[in-house]
Amino acid sequence: YIDGSEQCERNIESMLFWDVNNGVARRNWARNKGAINQISRAMKKNPMTVTGEKELREELDRLKTLQRPAIINAIASAREHGDLKENAEYHAAREQQSFVEGRIQDIEGKLSNAQIIDITKILPSERVIFGCRVTITDLKTEKTYNYRIVGDDEAEVKLGKISYKSPIARALIGKDCGDCVVVKAPAGDVEYEIEVVDYV
Repeated sequence: YIDGSEQCERNIESMLFWDVNNGVARRNWARNKGAINQISRAMKKNPMTVTGEKELREELDRLKTLQRPAIINAIASAREHGDLKENAEYHAAREQQSFVEGRIQDIEGKLSNAQIIDITKILPSERVIFGCRVTITDLKTEKTYNYRIVGDDEAEVKLGKISYKSPIARALIGKDCGDCVVVKAPAGDVEYEIEVVDYV
């Protein structure tokens, strides 16, 4: 098993995007140095896309400005009903308060340790990296899938977002358009071909 940090470290050399000009490979080092350093730093932190950060901050804002005050009011109202030991409304509100406060701490911790990677600021390439959108084809069934490689908290397979720690992402990162990869699955190995890589 290779976790996300090890995967990034193993593939850091693959972040040195190659161009081919008249058959001669050259590195786009100067223009991509900042992006490479950004991805390298992300190895030690929690990589996250710009969209993922925005969604977490919006959730944090809702929890602090809407849900937290509403729960405080609910607790105060329940207290007025008398004996708290038999007060179901009070206990329900306290449970909800515990959940909301826990979620607030969780989000704040994740944001404080996040490394935001803006894929649109990286020079386009045919190489699969964190944040890119990739189209792959199952070579056995010929079914096509579209995924974006994102952080753990952003992953939602039904929406085409897969964690960079997932087996598919680990197999894809560092590979190029046209490459074939093998993903180990419970039902057996599945071979995919990388059809398209987009930095959007």
